[in-house]
Amino acid sequence: MSRLPDGRYVDDAPYHADHEASQIDNPDMDAPTRVLVWRRFKKHKLGLISGIFLLLSYLLLPFVGFIAPYTAKERDAEHLYAPPQFVSFMYEGEYIGPHVYKTTATADLENFRWTYLEDKTQPVKLEFFCHASEYRLFGLIKSTRHLFCAPDGATLFLFGSDRLGRDVFSRILYGAQLSLTVGLIGICVSFFLGIGFGSLAGYFGGRTDWTIQRLIEILRSLPELPLWLALSAAVPSHWGPVAVFFIISIILGLLDWPGLARAVRAKFLSLREESYVRAAEMMGAKPSRIIGRHMLPNFSSHLIASAMLSIPAMILGETALSFLGLGLRAPAVSWGVMLNDAQNLASIEIYPWTAIPMIAIILVVLAFNFLGDGLRDSLDPYQK
Repeated sequence: MSRLPDGRYVDDAPYHADHEASQIDNPDMDAPTRVLVWRRFKKHKLGLISGIFLLLSYLLLPFVGFIAPYTAKERDAEHLYAPPQFVSFMYEGEYIGPHVYKTTATADLENFRWTYLEDKTQPVKLEFFCHASEYRLFGLIKSTRHLFCAPDGATLFLFGSDRLGRDVFSRILYGAQLSLTVGLIGICVSFFLGIGFGSLAGYFGGRTDWTIQRLIEILRSLPELPLWLALSAAVPSHWGPVAVFFIISIILGLLDWPGLARAVRAKFLSLREESYVRAAEMMGAKPSRIIGRHMLPNFSSHLIASAMLSIPAMILGETALSFLGLGLRAPAVSWGVMLNDAQNLASIEIYPWTAIPMIAIILVVLAFNFLGDGLRDSLDPYQK
């Protein structure tokens, strides 16, 4: 540095064009962390598409009653196991708008089943923003307005109907409210216990660490599926669907925290030796402040990725328990409860549309896995 006659200072170091060129070639050097994370996440196409899909799925949950043409418990006794209906737009070469055809049921006495025939001569247009069965918007506001409805004298079973004549499409939408929410509640319980016990074991060590590790080993030594079955069977049968839903969510969270606790403990064992942690201790900071303000933020990327990968496991857990009849029970509607009606392989062979909820489960689980992979890669923005 040299001083000018007017008192200002200038840098008299030689000019290096390579330094300026490196900044031009690497514009991310001075970018904020959130910008780096977003740029890397956008490059993960599957993760980005999955995130948009899941975001839309959760945003639409309060509006399920408006989107579904029927309510979850609405029955049509004259259309049991009705096949899926297709919405057509053209009739005899002319565009007449979305419409369906009236169907009539006939008894097949040879195969002991109902067969349905469409009357192609009578197209019936769909009704939009119409009034039908009553539901609760956001679970609170009563409404009868639906996005689209079946026209008078016709049915609208986009995914067919089940053994009681209930619309499978509408029940999948209503089932998403429970099946997608159970993972969020379970992950909250799991993260509260896993982060709490893991941080205590990793930061304090000694007897605290030994006690928590023995507890984790005992829980991990128990067979998972029989433990699920035992805890679920202990739920009183007279409890309502809401109480059973919360109990199942808590059970899934209680059984999922040991793995996270060990990951947190291992990370804290290395972080507690860092200079900034030692400096905070020397300045008199309390352990709770050191853990919450200094150590956990350095572990947040792993926690976010772990959450995205744990939610689908809890969704599958609820589905398995409900499928076996030990989780959510009717009249509650979830994807596992719907698959409980599809346990008979002969029924699936004759009425394959009863297994459509399985497709929804596969799509959601894959979306969470792809989103977790994308977040795990993008939260390390300096990795090439």
